[in-house]
Amino acid sequence: EVQLQASGGGRVQAGGSLRLSCATSGFRFEDYAIGWFRQAPGREREGVSCISIKDGRTYYSDSVKGRFTVSRDNAKNTIYLQMNSLEPGDTAVYFCHTIWHERNFWGKGTLVTVSS
Repeated sequence: EVQLQASGGGRVQAGGSLRLSCATSGFRFEDYAIGWFRQAPGREREGVSCISIKDGRTYYSDSVKGRFTVSRDNAKNTIYLQMNSLEPGDTAVYFCHTIWHERNFWGKGTLVTVSS
């Protein structure tokens, strides 16, 4: 069974940092890409970042480029999202996601709250 579990959210002041983790199981980790999405209250879910596990290529949305860094630990089947210079606009529930055999799998989200 494919599972993803995001963790590491919390409350920080603007300018602070957090590191999110997404632990995965149930699929061959190194063959897929895993992404981070977020959803703020009253807004649609948006893509934040993505990493190809096989070759390490990364993607960032314009809103987080230069502030967030995605990475992977193949030994732990886990990806991370290092978030620096956090802004109130980054407040959202963050989810990790993958597509396995043409099916979407979402982990339970983790809440990030950035106060001004």
